[in-house]
Amino acid sequence: MPHGATITHLPVAHLPIALHPDAARVVIRPFVPGDNPSVAVPARSRAQRIADRVLGLDEAEMRHELQRVSATLSPRHRDLDAVLLRRFHEVNGLMIDHCSVSPEQARLIGAFFSEEYSFEAAALFNPSMVLHPDQSGVPTGHARFVLSLRAIGEGHISSITFRTGLCSADGAVALDATSVQALSPRTELVPGVDTDDPGVRIICEGGRHLSEIVVFPITPRQRHGIEDLRLVRFTDDDGTIVYLGTYTAFSGSEARQELLRTADFTEFEMSALRGKAAADKGMALFPRRIGGRYAMLGRQDHENVWLAMSDDLHVWENSAVLLSPQWIWEFIQIGNGGSPIEIDEGWLVITHGVGAARAYCLGVCLLDRDDPSKLLARAAVPLVAPGLDARDGYVPNVVYTCGAMVHNRTLILPYAVADSFTTFATIPLDRLLAAMR
Repeated sequence: MPHGATITHLPVAHLPIALHPDAARVVIRPFVPGDNPSVAVPARSRAQRIADRVLGLDEAEMRHELQRVSATLSPRHRDLDAVLLRRFHEVNGLMIDHCSVSPEQARLIGAFFSEEYSFEAAALFNPSMVLHPDQSGVPTGHARFVLSLRAIGEGHISSITFRTGLCSADGAVALDATSVQALSPRTELVPGVDTDDPGVRIICEGGRHLSEIVVFPITPRQRHGIEDLRLVRFTDDDGTIVYLGTYTAFSGSEARQELLRTADFTEFEMSALRGKAAADKGMALFPRRIGGRYAMLGRQDHENVWLAMSDDLHVWENSAVLLSPQWIWEFIQIGNGGSPIEIDEGWLVITHGVGAARAYCLGVCLLDRDDPSKLLARAAVPLVAPGLDARDGYVPNVVYTCGAMVHNRTLILPYAVADSFTTFATIPLDRLLAAMR
């Protein structure tokens, strides 16, 4: 099993972990059959014609088909009957004429307007790592964590999926087993930027493990993907803890930054960020306010790392260049590698640099705790770089992360190789800090 990319100079330890995509992991999502615009519009929509065909089945045919569908889907999905009934109520009176039907007919109609989606069939990469909200039963010196991942499935569509595990006192990482089932969430629209741009609430009911949760695109602004979640455990001034994550929503023609919010990883809210400083990719929120204001790293110009401050979590107008390309392995551009991590010495920031042949490396720097516009130290060589033993995949010569964690003065760094799979590296903080200047 490959341990990841070969290090250049900095002495990280590569862990024998590799998270590869699994095409058998599927979720049930809405299916909307389209009408053909090249022919005359019939009296009934295609959706209505499908529902009419189901309603035209005699009881024996209807029950036989429902049993077949249930036998096919039940082993891979939790609470299948409830999912199919919910889908029927989503289309009844909206996509099709309102009808009063038996529960069996309702579930079968719901099945015809649903589809299985293999959300991580192609890639599982760009991880972000935070402390788990539930630390009960964790051995002394250990920490339970949540790992978010960008999963790519059919149509090159990106979704968010999760894993959990334990960090031991010595920096070892053990991942929990992944559930064979995935939840099909309930979704609701909530007030957003304006009436034409609502936010989304995603409710994941009945789950038994965080790996069952999948956050897939819902709104037209997200239609082609939810990319590169940079998750942070945010502590507000009153001590309230919430998990926030910036990500890129891609409509197919335009990309923008949005914000995910959750307290417990069972209910999520997603809404747009606004302002000039939120107009590009790669934003990462600091884990607390600084001087009473929210702070964010970004990449407004596709080349430098910028620092933005705001009184409003959803509005980011002003920013200034914080880091510019300096070393040869980041001559093309530099960006952040997740939310800054607060340590005794300051804010530890993982960066990514792009160099010759569009190779991506991971770097590191240290910012002042009270004034993050002040750069205290920066590593001249990469923390992790593509290597000959692990550089091939969907996008070769790339290593990338969306967020690391420090535990017991050890940096735990999950990262992706070649936009394909995910692995881990660790390094003691004292050794890492000594390598900066």
